[in-house]
Amino acid sequence: MSKATVDKIHYSDAENRGALIAVKAHLITGFLVFLLMMLGGAVMRAAQGALMPSVGADLFYQIMTVHGVGVVGTSAIASTGILWYFLRQYVQLSTKIFWLNFFIFLTGVVIILGSIFLGGYAGAWTFLYPLPGISLGVWSTGAAAGFLIGLLLIGTGFLILYLDWGRAILSRYGSFGQALGLPQLFGKEPLNPYHPTTVVVGTMVLIVDFLGIAAGAVALVIMLINLYNPEFKPDALLVKNLIYFFGHVIINAAMYASVSAVYELLPQYTGRPYKTSKVFYAAWFAIVFMVMAVYPHHLYMDFPLPKWIMIVGQVLSYGSGIPLMVVTGYGALMLVYRSGIQWNTSAKLLILSMFGWAAGGIPAVLDSMITFNKVLHNTLWVPGHFHFYLLLGLLPMILGFTLYLFNIPQEKEPPLVEKLGFYSYAGGALLLSLVFLNSGSNGIPRRWAVHLDEWIPYAQLGAVAAVLVVFGFLLFTVRVLIVLPKAAEPVPAAVH
Repeated sequence: MSKATVDKIHYSDAENRGALIAVKAHLITGFLVFLLMMLGGAVMRAAQGALMPSVGADLFYQIMTVHGVGVVGTSAIASTGILWYFLRQYVQLSTKIFWLNFFIFLTGVVIILGSIFLGGYAGAWTFLYPLPGISLGVWSTGAAAGFLIGLLLIGTGFLILYLDWGRAILSRYGSFGQALGLPQLFGKEPLNPYHPTTVVVGTMVLIVDFLGIAAGAVALVIMLINLYNPEFKPDALLVKNLIYFFGHVIINAAMYASVSAVYELLPQYTGRPYKTSKVFYAAWFAIVFMVMAVYPHHLYMDFPLPKWIMIVGQVLSYGSGIPLMVVTGYGALMLVYRSGIQWNTSAKLLILSMFGWAAGGIPAVLDSMITFNKVLHNTLWVPGHFHFYLLLGLLPMILGFTLYLFNIPQEKEPPLVEKLGFYSYAGGALLLSLVFLNSGSNGIPRRWAVHLDEWIPYAQLGAVAAVLVVFGFLLFTVRVLIVLPKAAEPVPAAVH
């Protein structure tokens, strides 16, 4: 067994304390922004359900825009904090660059908020060309430019961070293929079951997110030029491909980054190691390409797109969830089975995330089928599948990791606030997702500020579910703000 793939990096106590503070800053920021975005979502559902004074269309679409971009951006920054925390145990990462990305991110957020609530920009987080430049007077060119510049700034910060990740991984493993375990997969090296899963995850996220963000940056620069030089007219379909490639990759990479918490923490909670295998390496190698190639299922209505691209998007969409759910979902269940695990709140959340990831993928795959897509894609079915993914898949991983940082003994009975928060959040998230999906199956369109009378009951039930989500997450947030700043570095349990 190669010693280099087993030993962890040793840091000084001061370096570990500094790193822990940085990770906490990412998590606390994530919790606060997630809470605000959930409140915004609840307001939109309540407004659609006529449960509150009328929210004007301009304000509704501003909230919708900040809700979308806020959730995606915060998912990225919080999941990056999780992966960075574990990855630095195996490769030498720079805490200064980690902080640099964080402050660039906050700067971009401030610019985006100003463009929306001061400048009135309300063109949705997808900023599809040429909408930012043809607002019909609803927002100014400067407001649209501010939104695009804010996104460009955030992307630049992440690209700088990923350059540091790439340097660190190459310094230790020599190549990305080695870090992904490809020599072991193809029989060029003996199988090492203790090759760090987090290194595989980190390398995959680095590759796909770097390319995705770079594509998004190209689209943003093109659109900024168009805003101030309308004679420059880029190909709309090309820009749309770049945007959806970027958008699809960045939100999926957030999920993949957070799954490192499952690989690292469940072995500690169960006392069983998570061993890598050829199936594990094959799954993660396949997903490197799948996550970048399935985005055309967002573009089925764009008929000039070459048919073969749509076919590739549909076929890969069918199978994109299989590789990781086989090794992650099944692997998690095998770790837990008859392990005598102590079901603290963190462990419950990590297992909930496996359910959310698997079940949330089913409506996503249905929507990726052309026959279904023609009738479902512009309905509330789409918010249904990604709320399922995020609320029951991604966020439970972030919550579970954060509670781990509390360093609470596993045998200690979870406090009432955690129990109440868990069931309110999980129940509300499931209900909200199902209401969205049912609304979509009944043809209710998405992105409509005002609902017809027959749609209002769905929105009202969705608003009730949203309140449960907000209440549960608020309890977790209060607990985080009280306990996390004081929490010491967790001491890993022995894994035999």
